[in-house]
Amino acid sequence: MGQKHKGKKPGNRRGGMEKAQTGGEEDRGEEKVGCRLYQRYIKRGMDVVLAGLALLFFSPVIIVVAVLVRCKLGTPVIFTQERPGKDGEIFRLYKFRSMTDARDETGKLLPDGERLGKFGKGLRATSLDELPELINILKGDMSVVGPRPLLVDYLPRYNAFQARRHEVRPGITGLAQIHGRNAIFWEEKFKWDVAYVDHITFLGDWSIILKTVWIVLHHEGINAEDSATMPEFVGNETASTVEECQDLSGKMG
Repeated sequence: MGQKHKGKKPGNRRGGMEKAQTGGEEDRGEEKVGCRLYQRYIKRGMDVVLAGLALLFFSPVIIVVAVLVRCKLGTPVIFTQERPGKDGEIFRLYKFRSMTDARDETGKLLPDGERLGKFGKGLRATSLDELPELINILKGDMSVVGPRPLLVDYLPRYNAFQARRHEVRPGITGLAQIHGRNAIFWEEKFKWDVAYVDHITFLGDWSIILKTVWIVLHHEGINAEDSATMPEFVGNETASTVEECQDLSGKMG
């Protein structure tokens, strides 16, 4: 008589797999809950503390830059412009002026590259022109980390995927800034923006902040290719996929 071989029933194996899958789903669920708690209750408080400390620490620098801008570029020292924030709500952005008002013989402003002199390029290379945005953070218009606030004119040009960048407060720095800054194309910028919207964490934000410091110190990705400033976004119909966004989210660490 042949011997009967003892073994695990197929059902037990399936049961183990189902438990493993359930456990994985529970872990992901807990992670999402943690991300929501950070975004809802911690992130704003951290923004206020960091912006307040930065204003105190950089106050001598802010005063010196303001005096230099006044002497080299004239008035106004602070450049203000309407930008769309969370949910597309318009706010007034503050930056140090970095361009002159040079015009051609017809009175039309010269191209950005010609109005952005050596001093203005230096401000942008060191990101000193963005120090007044700390006030926007204290006011609640912006966050330390988030998609950069772009022009109001761009709002109707976004497709549904790109418009998701306005689901959160805009930031002084973000994923796009540490993955190419102005040296990458618009479509890639928006993919990084939406990847951030879907994956906001405490550790992720601090990773972005620390990488931003390193990039600023090394002057990386300041200018777009063949341009002193980022070219205008004219809109496109390219719809990025969820998989592409998830792939970028996996690279956030």
